[in-house]
Amino acid sequence: MIPEQAITLTTGDGVALEACLGVPAGGIVVCHPHPLYGGDMDNPVVLHAVAVAAALGLATLRFNFRGVGASEGGYDEGKGESRDALAAVAFAVANSGVRAGAVTLAGYSFGAMVATRAGLATQEVNRVIAVALPVAMADLSSLGAASKPVLLVSGDRDSYSSPGGVRALGTALGPLATVRIIPGADHFFGGFEGELSSVIAGALDARV
Repeated sequence: MIPEQAITLTTGDGVALEACLGVPAGGIVVCHPHPLYGGDMDNPVVLHAVAVAAALGLATLRFNFRGVGASEGGYDEGKGESRDALAAVAFAVANSGVRAGAVTLAGYSFGAMVATRAGLATQEVNRVIAVALPVAMADLSSLGAASKPVLLVSGDRDSYSSPGGVRALGTALGPLATVRIIPGADHFFGGFEGELSSVIAGALDARV
């Protein structure tokens, strides 16, 4: 497993974010769940995603959104958090030697919404992994067709990320989107961590 080191990264609007970097940097950047409901970079699903990437030999970067932990600033309803995600991607590229355009941006719950919006908007990201994206609470109608691979993962007992809503989003994103529904899993994937890890590993193993 690639060891992590504590770092600070700065967004385009000058907000310093607390983060943990897997050395060498690059490979995958992971966004955590909603800051107002206890989400942070130590969330179990975030840590599972990081562990999967490290086991595949990829370096990792997980970080706290603005206002979380030692990160500066405050909750910004997804707008500032998208800037946070893009700053994390830029940091990973600048400090890793990994070429821009070869980074996976992943997220869980609120972080999946941020990762999808930010990841589809930048050429530095070549793949998006959205775990339990809360389709019932997010308006993603403006995204249009995806120009890069997107993996949408949900449990069939997830009331925030319903299978029907996730499949509808996958259809809207077009042929580059893949939907995986894990039977029996709810929004938190308790008891289904192995299945989730396998799905994430499959996507990362197929990275460009």
